[in-house]
Amino acid sequence: MRIQEIIEGKKEWRAHVARVKALPKDYQIVYKEIQKYLFKVGPVELTNGIGLLSGIIDLFEEGAFLGKGVLEVTGSDVAAFCDDLIKDSKTYADIYQESVDKKVNEAIKKVTIKTK
Repeated sequence: MRIQEIIEGKKEWRAHVARVKALPKDYQIVYKEIQKYLFKVGPVELTNGIGLLSGIIDLFEEGAFLGKGVLEVTGSDVAAFCDDLIKDSKTYADIYQESVDKKVNEAIKKVTIKTK
């Protein structure tokens, strides 16, 4: 990664954080929880920029503008809201599960071959 790309990434992140801080307090709280959730669940796209997170801010800005409460936008089950956002995305959990399945299958094949 070039220095210029790092600088641009930092500028983009600072602008992103400023948008979050401009949201009403209830939206900020829910956004931060969504961000934590997504970082733990690990959709692979999050490592390639902040597109998904910016889309959430767009949605939140629109909801706040319309005078809606944040849970009117996300629904009362915020984790389900997040899961729905990433339902078609590959996550690090998926990659880990595939890795575990592969290792188990390889181990079973080795045991099967030895017992024959």
